[in-house]
Amino acid sequence: MDRKRNSNVGNRFVIALIAAVCFVGCKNEVEKPETENTELAVVEKPVEPEEFGFKLNDYIVKRDTVRKGDTFGIILDRNHVEYPKIFQIAEKAKDTFDIRKLQLGKPYTLLCAKDSLETPQVFIYQPNKEDYVVINFKDSIHAFKSSKPITYVEKIITGVINSSISETLDEQGVSAVLTNMLADNIYAWTIDFRRLQKGDRFKVIYTDKYIDDSIYTGVHDVKAAYFEHNHEPFYAFQFETDSVKGIIDYFNEEAKNLRRAFLKSPIEFGRISSRYNLNRRIAYYGYKVRPHKGTDFAAAVGTPIRATANGTVTESTRRGGNGKFVKIRHNATFETQYLHMSKRLVKVGQFVKQGDVIGLVGMTGNTGGPHVCYRFWVNGRQVDPFKQKLPEAKPISDSLKTKYLDFIKPIKYKLDNTFFEPEIDEQPEQTVITQANS
Repeated sequence: MDRKRNSNVGNRFVIALIAAVCFVGCKNEVEKPETENTELAVVEKPVEPEEFGFKLNDYIVKRDTVRKGDTFGIILDRNHVEYPKIFQIAEKAKDTFDIRKLQLGKPYTLLCAKDSLETPQVFIYQPNKEDYVVINFKDSIHAFKSSKPITYVEKIITGVINSSISETLDEQGVSAVLTNMLADNIYAWTIDFRRLQKGDRFKVIYTDKYIDDSIYTGVHDVKAAYFEHNHEPFYAFQFETDSVKGIIDYFNEEAKNLRRAFLKSPIEFGRISSRYNLNRRIAYYGYKVRPHKGTDFAAAVGTPIRATANGTVTESTRRGGNGKFVKIRHNATFETQYLHMSKRLVKVGQFVKQGDVIGLVGMTGNTGGPHVCYRFWVNGRQVDPFKQKLPEAKPISDSLKTKYLDFIKPIKYKLDNTFFEPEIDEQPEQTVITQANS
């Protein structure tokens, strides 16, 4: 009897123990999720592509370029828009954009409805990489002009000359445009870049320009530079001397202007094909003496022609053998003229700054090939510009000198504390300095 009672007690104890173990086990299973990391993976929603202010996923997007014979009407007609609607669109948009000015080869985009005809609802035209025109006729008709966001990235680069500066920059993947800016615009009158010495070295702070953060459009400008030529230092700092006219010059560390009043050439890339020569003989005219009172710079049709100095346009027309030309008065003494243009880009009375593009190289008038004939007047007489003692550019005013010296202090410090000869694979140091809609 006692053994049976003890056995029952023992069984009850075992059952209770098993129940307790099961209870704890179940409790642990229930509480387990609270002790484990239960964070859910965050799934990022894909970013919808957007351009020109439109969500592209809402449309069928068609991209093309203006072809030979294309007009605004032909393009829309080709895409199932009827002519009464085309006329209505053109009338509404004419105050914003003249549809007759579509240029061959320029890109355009059609945003079309997702219907069976893929009916166009928006026409977007890009006259250049930055600007665009939107003609929206989805519901009501309206048009506007805008620009893509522009980013300017400041960079600093150094180098040591072995053969030429262009080769040194090319080895570091930097645009040859920077070479031209240094040689023709900044140091043109202080350093002869054709006679650089091995071991000459430089540091340049410049800005690159990007559209939409991705489209590289080249070197925008040079903020400052240091060039060591034949062991002699040459500093250059960019500074605006006239905010009303937007005149910018380069000065050294002592506020002396580095430039002359005139650029050496009206085009950035080109060669002298014919010099000023009063005794020139031409086979076409039977080797008779035909004085050439200009300097010809050969370049491809469409190459930008720059004003060589600040001044006011006195003529912008087409006449005889000169073809299309522009003439500029710089002061009471000096005038310049630019002949054979394919297109004139300035009007009479317009003030232009040194380096402004005033026209494009062409072959209008009497010419055997594309070039600009550059003519130079001193006191009303045509002379050879390369034999003139040209004046220096306007010095910095006394009122601005203190401001200038304070302005360049941090920039000079940055140049002076930048070391030469970066590692082979090292890219130029860069900083995003400006982000804006142009």
